Amino acid sequence: MVSTKPRIEPGRLRELGPVNWVVWQVLSRAAGTPDAHLFSTLGRTGGLFRGWLHYSGRLMPGGRLSRYETELAILRVAHLRRCDYETDHHIRLGKRAGIDREVLDRLRLGPEAPGWSDRERALLAAVDQLVHSRDVDDTTWSTLAAHYDERHLIEIVLLVNQYEGLASTITTLRIETDH
Repeated sequence: MVSTKPRIEPGRLRELGPVNWVVWQVLSRAAGTPDAHLFSTLGRTGGLFRGWLHYSGRLMPGGRLSRYETELAILRVAHLRRCDYETDHHIRLGKRAGIDREVLDRLRLGPEAPGWSDRERALLAAVDQLVHSRDVDDTTWSTLAAHYDERHLIEIVLLVNQYEGLASTITTLRIETDH
C-alpha cells in the first residue's frame, strides 16, 4: 500500500518566501481553494517554482491549442496516471472549457469510445501512446498531423509530457488533493 502522507509538507510564508507565498495565495484563490497544495509544495523551491510556473503557463492556459483540447489532453494524462490531484483540479478547469460529465465519462474510456470527432480521437490516441510508450508511432502521428500544424504538434508533445511529469511529481511527493 502506498502511503498517502505527504513526503514534503506544503510550505507557508517561512518556507515559501514572500514572493512565492503571494503567488501561492493568488493561485489558490484562482483555483477556488484556500490551499492549492501543489503550489504550496513546489513553491518551496524558490526561483525554480517561478520558472516552472512560467513554462507551465505558456502551455496552459497560454498555449495555442484550444482550452477544450488542452483540458482533454491533461485529463486523459491524469486518468492514465491515476493522479487524483491533477484530475480534480482539471475537472474544475475543464468545466469552464466545455468538458461536461458525458465527455469525462468518454475520456475515461479513451480514444476508442464512440462520440469523438476524428480530431479529438487523434489527439487522445497520441496522448495514450506518449504516456504508455513515451513515443507516438508513425500511423498515429500521420493521423494527428492531418488535424494540426507543426507548431501545434510540438505543443501537444510538450503539453502531454509536462502533465505526465507533473503527475509523477505529485505522486512521488504524495501531494494531497485540495480541500
